[in-house]
Amino acid sequence: MSGLLAKYDPDGFFCELFGTPERPAGHTLEIRARLDQMRIAALRRRAAASERELYGLGITFTVYSDKHTIDRILPFDVIPRVISRDDWRRIEAGCIQRVTAINLFLDDIYHRQSILKNGVIPAELVLRNVSFRPEMIGHDLPNKTYVHVCGIDIVRDCEGTFRVLEDNARIPSGVSYVIENRHLTLRAFPDLADNIGIMPVSDYGSRLREVLAEIAPTGVGDPGVVLLSPGVFNSAYFEHVFLAREMGMPLVEGRDLLVMDGQVFMKTTGGPIRVDVIYRRIDDDFLDPTRFRPESLLGVPGIMEVYRNGRVALANAVGTGVADDKAIYTYMPKIIKYYLDQDPILPNVETWLCRNPSDLAFTLAHLDELVVKPVGESGGYGVVIGPKASAEELETCRAKLKAQPENYISQTVVDLSVCPTLVDQTIAPRHVDLRPFVITGKSSWVLPGGLTRVALREGSLIVNSSQGGGTKDTWVLE
Repeated sequence: MSGLLAKYDPDGFFCELFGTPERPAGHTLEIRARLDQMRIAALRRRAAASERELYGLGITFTVYSDKHTIDRILPFDVIPRVISRDDWRRIEAGCIQRVTAINLFLDDIYHRQSILKNGVIPAELVLRNVSFRPEMIGHDLPNKTYVHVCGIDIVRDCEGTFRVLEDNARIPSGVSYVIENRHLTLRAFPDLADNIGIMPVSDYGSRLREVLAEIAPTGVGDPGVVLLSPGVFNSAYFEHVFLAREMGMPLVEGRDLLVMDGQVFMKTTGGPIRVDVIYRRIDDDFLDPTRFRPESLLGVPGIMEVYRNGRVALANAVGTGVADDKAIYTYMPKIIKYYLDQDPILPNVETWLCRNPSDLAFTLAHLDELVVKPVGESGGYGVVIGPKASAEELETCRAKLKAQPENYISQTVVDLSVCPTLVDQTIAPRHVDLRPFVITGKSSWVLPGGLTRVALREGSLIVNSSQGGGTKDTWVLE
């Protein structure tokens, strides 16, 4: 490289664009050559144009912890992350394997509970889990599918190995940014993408709509499908609007629906219209105030009874949160082996479950070397990265671990792969992860690519948007 990328140094990390000296990324040669010919001033102009477009389109997310700037655009880096076809085949197969096992696990714990009876997983981890819903016991679902949309967070270590960091089986978000990032990149970089051969992401909406139609109640030929949102103050409201438009379905809130004569109806100026399938973006707790939180104003009173009677379908199913609990995550290799008799295609990050005395002792002894995570949190909240934490932060973490060890896991610090990123007047390495999205009905399909999140702060390993992260377009080469 002699131009834009001449001074770029991955600093010993695996680079998504260059690979490593031992494993150079041959599939990105043409893309690198085109990038290298660009000038930094031109790149910054294109980035500024993309940022203005984000504002114009209203592509925002909400940070609840920031009282001054609640809604903000999601920072977008114009240099794409590129994945080879061979790497994608492995990611795709690993994601499908994982979601298949998760659905088998959920069907089992709400029916036979054989995995608990056989002692593969401690029963209390499931039955006392706050996301376990006794209301789902014995309830049969079409295709035995509980998780119709799953987002699986994947990282790549210094050896180039893809590892699963987390499963998102409740209400995974971010797919709208995948699609909008592609639109932004193709408008900003038509010359970079020309004749490269990038797998498309534009058919996500139609794929999801097909799966939602599949799960309609028996005998319903032309199902009424809606997207249920908590409303404009939800962090992912932009995505709710986006997906409803992509799938050509009404966007509703709980107050727009009612239960009548054992069915769910949508209120309209022309009278009530029956609803057969609901793609919900509301957590279990707020779905039905007669079954869960009585104070909830976001849900639909009585909807669980209609659901249990098979008169309306919900995606994702109620009770899927058990599967993305971080304590259950530690057992995913055993879950895959138990139901599929296979080893994981995508291994976990090495993890210790602090409820186990030996794992707690190890964690406390190596606290400054590990990442400690609360079992029930998401969005990067509550995470303590030992090597980067202060002495005071480590002591606070130590006290919390001793007081409530069952609430925490610890993991090895993964040196996440990096990608060239536009930073002020230069191109610098920044750590990235990947969230592929899997849609499952009668079979599973993985959106080619997924959401690449980038830690924009130098040295940071936390890529979550709520913690200052941004996104990149993700190119899977054909």
